[in-house]
Amino acid sequence: MRAAVLRTYNEPLSIEDVPDPDCPPDGVVLRTIACGICRSDWHGWVGEHPRVKPGQIGGHEYCGEVVEVGRDSRWAKGDRVVAPFILACGACPSCQSGHQNTCPNQRLPGFIEPGAFAEYVAVPMDHNLARLPESLSPTVAAGLGCRVTTSWHALTGRAALQAGEWLAVHGTGGVGLSAALLGKALGAHVVVVDVVREKLDHALSLGIDAAVMAGDDTAACIREITGGGAHVSVEALGIAATVNASLDCLRILGRHVQVGMPVGHTAWMNIDMSTVYARNLALFGTRGMPSWRYPSLLGLITAGVVDMSPLIAREVALSDTSAELAAFNGPTPPGVAVITDFGG
Repeated sequence: MRAAVLRTYNEPLSIEDVPDPDCPPDGVVLRTIACGICRSDWHGWVGEHPRVKPGQIGGHEYCGEVVEVGRDSRWAKGDRVVAPFILACGACPSCQSGHQNTCPNQRLPGFIEPGAFAEYVAVPMDHNLARLPESLSPTVAAGLGCRVTTSWHALTGRAALQAGEWLAVHGTGGVGLSAALLGKALGAHVVVVDVVREKLDHALSLGIDAAVMAGDDTAACIREITGGGAHVSVEALGIAATVNASLDCLRILGRHVQVGMPVGHTAWMNIDMSTVYARNLALFGTRGMPSWRYPSLLGLITAGVVDMSPLIAREVALSDTSAELAAFNGPTPPGVAVITDFGG
């Protein structure tokens, strides 16, 4: 099969012919229909992600068609499915308590084992897969990837965002814009923050209530807009400046959700804990979404409550993946890229 392989950090991926994947006994092999390109992929590409090593085939935001089934698989050839990026075992205490995204036995295609920057991808533990609704475009489904699922769980499974509350979102890349759109769908008032005016204008055009250019007075601007501070704030980048702005923009008893992934040299930060202490803030970490929550998210989208299609900025070929990853080296334009052509 054709695949984009990491050979050297921060260098173009190598487009190669590699062996087709073997089918896991408890899983399937998918023909990849679409695969999103995510900032998490970029962390691996530049060498900041501790689990991604040279030789890796990236790609963890994928949907596809089943072309081979293992002896214990629950799927049939021809089924179209979408995958969470965390594949949980289903048997451990974390899984049994409904927290599959914290499974200690998790499998991670795209990070530790071959992912979906390829024509085919093997998916073990296929009880994690969800059927792709007929009304949902595979391109949009792949774009849901980790960004929309993570945002959905951050807002509803962690921060318990309520209708009528103010939500602040720091960073309007894929995961940040997803959080903003989902927050509006839940009935919240939403203010977004970014360093790129085009991304803020894009968010406003989609019905977001207010936008703030990031700067020294970010938190003060949000407190003024919200009449005292946001109830919930999502940090969607993973750096100290936005983490502190997220904490400082909250009102008393506010909830901060750490969605952005701090890795490498950015993982250790100077944080103003006096704000946390004085305002009685709650801090939540979050990563991924339990697979059993897919129906709630897919149902919201297929019912027309929220339109996630504006998240997709462009469809690209497999050979374009390196350029899309390199774009994350600086501020990016609105929307995300999804690979839909695996022969180009």
